[in-house]
Amino acid sequence: MESARAFQVDLHGVVDLFAHHLYSSPRVYLRELLQNGVDAITARRLGEPSCPARVRLSQIPGGGLQVSDTGIGLTNDQATELLATIGHSSKRMDDLEIARSDYLGQFGIGLLSAFMVADEIEMLSLSAGTPGAAPIRWRGFADGTYTLDDITLDEYAQATGGVEPGSLVRLSPRRDEEHWLAPDTVRALATDFGSLLPLDIAIQVLLDDGTALWQRITEPDLPWAVKYSSPAERDAAMDNYCARILGFRPLACFDLSVPLVGLTGIAFVLPTAASPAGMNTHRAYLKRMLVGTQVPGLLPPWAFFVRCVINSSELRPTASREALYEDDVLLATREALGRAVRDWVAAVLSDESQLRNAFVRTHHLAIRSMSLHDDDMLDLAASVLPYETTLGTMTLEEFHEEQDTVLYAATVEDFRRVAPVARAQGLGVVNAGYVYDADLLGRLAARRPSWSVRLLEASDVESTLTPLTPEEELKCLDFLLESGEPASELDCEIWLRRFEPEALPAMLITDSDIEHQRSLQRTRDESTGVWGGVLDDFAKPSAKRRLVLNYDNQTVQTLATGGDAEVHKAGIQTLYVTAQLLAGEPLRPRDAKVMNEALAMLLHRAVGGPRWDEQT
Repeated sequence: MESARAFQVDLHGVVDLFAHHLYSSPRVYLRELLQNGVDAITARRLGEPSCPARVRLSQIPGGGLQVSDTGIGLTNDQATELLATIGHSSKRMDDLEIARSDYLGQFGIGLLSAFMVADEIEMLSLSAGTPGAAPIRWRGFADGTYTLDDITLDEYAQATGGVEPGSLVRLSPRRDEEHWLAPDTVRALATDFGSLLPLDIAIQVLLDDGTALWQRITEPDLPWAVKYSSPAERDAAMDNYCARILGFRPLACFDLSVPLVGLTGIAFVLPTAASPAGMNTHRAYLKRMLVGTQVPGLLPPWAFFVRCVINSSELRPTASREALYEDDVLLATREALGRAVRDWVAAVLSDESQLRNAFVRTHHLAIRSMSLHDDDMLDLAASVLPYETTLGTMTLEEFHEEQDTVLYAATVEDFRRVAPVARAQGLGVVNAGYVYDADLLGRLAARRPSWSVRLLEASDVESTLTPLTPEEELKCLDFLLESGEPASELDCEIWLRRFEPEALPAMLITDSDIEHQRSLQRTRDESTGVWGGVLDDFAKPSAKRRLVLNYDNQTVQTLATGGDAEVHKAGIQTLYVTAQLLAGEPLRPRDAKVMNEALAMLLHRAVGGPRWDEQT
């Protein structure tokens, strides 16, 4: 007669730990059942290399699930140790223990995880490792009790359909968890977790006429290890595999291998640009069992343009077996995979091809990121990356061939501020205002000193401007004297110069030190108390921005040689704000107010009538 005995564990607490703290979803129950079957077969193969290697999944009446394997099986004593005391292993259990040495809780936790979806678990097992041992029947219940008894071979054969050693597990669904045991869900989970396992794993499929068929879900070879008749055929197969598994058609793919950790795999290059801050995750298998579809940490952060599918025999999983354990082995693997990605990129960039053009166009940001840490990649970047310059779009290498000095603007605003004048004067300036570019040019300056790479300075632009003649300056003397007040209010200096193009009425000239002091001043003005006093210690007298008015421009010449003080002030204010807009600077509320007042005054002079600020 069966007698009920208690687990040496709070089962309710264990199930809550599984469902809410250890595993991301109850879906992993099927992975644990498959893992138990795979490990049991592995253990049996140590003594019987030619033993059958089958795992079968089928539905049972009442919405339950049955999973059977041809593994080593359990004796009564082994079942007591592995299933009654969770995580305990007081002695080495020969082949069975060896097979499970790398896993979380051996049979105990693996089987009991099924309580996340089941109210009752039944296991029948016949040991292959202990000849003559009686078959056993183990039943576990959600109330924390279990039964364990020997049964006869006839009872075992009647329940399992034969006397082949192995184990059979049956799950009865928990209320509101029935969907986890539904046929379609089981098929999807088993395929996801176990499709790469090197065993014969099959699911029973019931046809409309009631016929039952076994559908195998595993393949004998890893997808990237399959032999094809030609490289083109393999490329097409990998393209389809990526679309099916990862959901996109890759720009390219290449093989990965790290023999030290038994790792093989394939890397797929994303077909669209990716953000460096995005999720750099990959599909990872350990001993051909799926760990996760979004596993982080496999590649260096700069390899954000690649998604990998890998299988390893030596990397360690975390407790939940849904991620990889961060240790020295993973660190070394990450470095090795990073080198493989870097070598592929270098090979692609070294030769002119459609792939290189597509890769540069799509993943230029990744090339820039890699160039910040790799001198060889920096050299390649200088020869392939297109840059916006005042001489047109070209690579840095092409720019150097045309200019003795490689001048670059560190921000987009700095480039836009000087671009029209520099372009008209033939002054070459590179726009290094986008992500990584200024740092990349800084590294290039140290890497290639003969190129004379340096940051654009105000004096570089000022040298291209033509001073007015003494007669012209005398003609504009009143205007220059009257510009002092509005210039002071705008925190700038007014210059009159000649420059191309004539259509540009004004430009702002500044440098990094001026902009730093302006930013410090704005922060200081907005601060009070101790913080404002601290900022005073950092402030220092510095040159102001120069608002350079183009004397060759008709509007500027009219303003400078006529009008009165009010018109001069409004004109200067308007040209200042226009120069800001041309440089791409955002208008602050104060700037917008200045522009509105200046336009209102000029319109009043043009059409007459009361001024807007005089109306009641």
